Amino acid sequence: MLFSSLTFLFIFLPILLIIYYISKEKYRNIILFIFSLIFYAWGEPKYIFLMLLSIIINYFLAILIDRYKNNQKILMILAVIFNVSLLFIFKYLNFFIININDLFNINLSLLDVILPIGISFYTFQILSYVIDVYRGKVAVQKNIITLGTYVALFPQLIAGPIVRYSTIEDELSHRKVTYDKFVAGVKRFIIGLSKKIILANNVAIIADTIFNSSSVVEYNFLLIIFATLSYTLQIYFDFSGYSDMAIGLGKMFGFEFLENFNYPYISKSITEFWRRWHISLSTWFRDYIYIPLGGNRCSKLRWVFNTFIVWALTGLWHGDSWNFIIWGIYFFIILMIEKLFLHKILDKLPKIISWIYSFILINFGWLIFRVENISTLFALIKNIFTLNKGNIYLDIAHNYYLIHYLPFVLLALIFSFPIIKYLNNKINNSIFKNIVSNIFLVMCFILCIIFLINNSYNPFIYFRF
Repeated sequence: MLFSSLTFLFIFLPILLIIYYISKEKYRNIILFIFSLIFYAWGEPKYIFLMLLSIIINYFLAILIDRYKNNQKILMILAVIFNVSLLFIFKYLNFFIININDLFNINLSLLDVILPIGISFYTFQILSYVIDVYRGKVAVQKNIITLGTYVALFPQLIAGPIVRYSTIEDELSHRKVTYDKFVAGVKRFIIGLSKKIILANNVAIIADTIFNSSSVVEYNFLLIIFATLSYTLQIYFDFSGYSDMAIGLGKMFGFEFLENFNYPYISKSITEFWRRWHISLSTWFRDYIYIPLGGNRCSKLRWVFNTFIVWALTGLWHGDSWNFIIWGIYFFIILMIEKLFLHKILDKLPKIISWIYSFILINFGWLIFRVENISTLFALIKNIFTLNKGNIYLDIAHNYYLIHYLPFVLLALIFSFPIIKYLNNKINNSIFKNIVSNIFLVMCFILCIIFLINNSYNPFIYFRF
């Protein structure tokens, strides 16, 4: 089920809110847990048992880790092996079989599995919980319904943000929703919905029209750049929109999730970009991979190695394709260059130059991320760097799309900067500010409903991860 669907907006969410608020506090976790299972089972009912298995096994492993101090390390290793194995079997095993077949010219059979939605997100969440119990940072949760609510909580279940158990530990047991908090949640949800429906979905049509064409390698370099820019905007408003909706829904039910995006496209360096983009994933890899490997408190060579491992895994986390691994290594190389010497130059450059440098590299990174076929990817990169003057025109129908959806690209570019935040700070009259913002949000919501009624194109990019 999608947040940006009429079924969710006018059936699932209203029914859940009514039942949730008329129920006593002691029943609210089980209500959320049951509805979260329904939400997940709506799209993939058979894989709900995989998630439940993960919850049950990790529930008992965490209790054993907490109880048997002398065997904590062995139990923690077993927990890591179990969780990583689930992720490997369902997400990466076929990828490795394909590559082994190609490498050794053999014909091993592929596993007949479909990637469970959100497995990367909920596996990382529950693994962080078990690790934090092992480290003594959180108390073990002995109520399996409470732990199940944390893992299956539908706002962040299938596309993040990756919520740490420590972030909502107290709220899982005791939480209250005030009128102001609920209203803030509704507003945040509408902002995210508008990002997704009005901006992401429309710029996606341009990106998909060009990148999905069988003749894409013959296109003019300007078309490729335009498609890349469209995808750059699509993935930001798609994913940050989902995160905004998740944060807003969390507030409606009494939870405070941490921010996941902070205007990443205003960054003046790639280092800054990764402090602003998908913050929950970046900090997860920092705390559970990078620092345990030694972080930067080691020799320079080991530090480079640690960083390489983190970025190779970051790329692999996004999917079972070589382009994702190349994408991770691409950012590893840029970050190394910046941290070793380029940061001194960037600090002295005019901000606009640093921003142009960063934005170009970000766009190039998203080109690598978007095009999974490696030969096609290299052909497109060659077209860009050789200023290939191939076919600049698509067929008549596609040319119409490019012209028709161009305003959405311009609008998305504008809203990728903190324009609203700037105007909000400039307006001193709080009453006027509230009236204007409320009218704007109501208009956005109505526009979203109109788009949903008239258009069935409504995918979420990060569901596949």
